[in-house]
Amino acid sequence: MSDKDLPLVISAPEPRSLELIFTPPQLARLKAKYRIVETTADGVAGLPADVLGEARYIVGQPPISPETLERMKALRCVFNVESNLLNNMPYETLFSRGIHVVTTGLVFAEPVAELGLAMALNLARGIVDADLAFRKGEELWGGDGNQTARLLSGADVGIIGFGDLGRALNRLLGGFRTRTKVFDPWLPPSILIDNGVEPASLDEVLTSSDFVFVVASVTSENQGFLGADAFASMRKGAAFILLSRAGIVDFPALMAAVKSRHIVAASDVFPEEPLAGDHPVRALPGFLRSAHRAGALDIAFKRMGDMVLEDMDLIDRGLPPLRSKRAERETVSRMRSRPSDRN
Repeated sequence: MSDKDLPLVISAPEPRSLELIFTPPQLARLKAKYRIVETTADGVAGLPADVLGEARYIVGQPPISPETLERMKALRCVFNVESNLLNNMPYETLFSRGIHVVTTGLVFAEPVAELGLAMALNLARGIVDADLAFRKGEELWGGDGNQTARLLSGADVGIIGFGDLGRALNRLLGGFRTRTKVFDPWLPPSILIDNGVEPASLDEVLTSSDFVFVVASVTSENQGFLGADAFASMRKGAAFILLSRAGIVDFPALMAAVKSRHIVAASDVFPEEPLAGDHPVRALPGFLRSAHRAGALDIAFKRMGDMVLEDMDLIDRGLPPLRSKRAERETVSRMRSRPSDRN
């Protein structure tokens, strides 16, 4: 078979790259089985008519107009390797034509959950602050250094959102024997119960938890829905850990709740990234900061490549993709997460 007879893949994975998401052997397999046309996200619409007409797969999440999609007669699947589903393509048409739209976000669930667990342990035991005090020769020994310390083991925990990340986090918390309540309006109670957690209202999660983890995606219904009233309802001294997207909270209200010492908080995400050098959260006591690095592990990116290759093989054989997560017709247009502009 000559190269021109190979199935065609349009590669526009920014902010990723093929070299980031595929190991050298994986990339060699990809190029051996498919003809790769590399472009930018904005460049997809301007590709030659024969390229668009022959493309079987897209790797990336480029904007696709109805007119461009009409020209893509052979398209079978869009592999979103950024992992935030944007409302930038005609999903109804894609679904009606039987074209899959899938994301590889599952690869980030365990890495992000692990960092969230580390943040909770740090907020509970003051590890970073104790280390910084030690470096300055200002450490407090023994019980003097544990005036605000608490145990995660056996604690009341609340999780807002119970997708892949929430379930990964719950598995890690299992070893700490936590009493865990979950609020997720998109899931029936039976699924939560089957995962060993208690279905609860948002108010119950906020008011009854020592630790609250926010792992929900930003949608058209929940942008900024955690505000001053929500933080005021939390137990005094409770820990609030933000792992999904900053758009789900009123960030100034979160900072105010921490500044007042009503709660402590940790976040891996911020309203603007990179964050301005003079942003007040940088110097806010009681707020643990991480620069959107929870999921950015090379092992996670390389798992993407494995998922893409295996699902391409399934689709080539007339089977549905099973490794990646498929976008759902009823929810995809509600997503409002901003894509990452960094790896």
